[in-house]
Amino acid sequence: MLGPAIPYRPGRQDRDVAACTPDGRLPDASKAQDHIRNIFYRMGFNDQEIVALAGAHALGRCHTDRSGYDGPWTFSPTVMTNDYFKLLIEEKWQWKKWNGPKQYEDKKTKSLMMLPADIALIQDKKFTEWVKKYAADNDLFFKDFANVIVKLFELGVPFKEGTERWVFKTSA
Repeated sequence: MLGPAIPYRPGRQDRDVAACTPDGRLPDASKAQDHIRNIFYRMGFNDQEIVALAGAHALGRCHTDRSGYDGPWTFSPTVMTNDYFKLLIEEKWQWKKWNGPKQYEDKKTKSLMMLPADIALIQDKKFTEWVKKYAADNDLFFKDFANVIVKLFELGVPFKEGTERWVFKTSA
């Protein structure tokens, strides 16, 4: 996917469904910056890390049968880039007129979408500072994303002392 190399450390174990996070404790795409901060601050993330994690929206798309939302965030949803951040600040966004949950579409092509939580990143001064930095510097985004995604993946995992992280070679 041409993104950064993400270190991996074995040790996380699957749990029974009873151990899953209850509803309301994960980010809600329909909410704004206060909600985003409440969710991620509770897990020990700061504003810079929150914005870097949001950059994962460069990949994939929403599907109505899963989330209710529909569409990709970028024109290249199978390649990791800083395009998500560039599009957030460079495109004009409007509410999509449809029978689904409130989401935004780009005014120009009407083929991209942003969630209310995405738009919150450019409506908040502290978040916007990082959106602009990542839009201007793909290498900085990759470096920060690699660090914070590892933090997220390893959150709450009781690794055995001395467990090393592995970095797999990419074929590029």
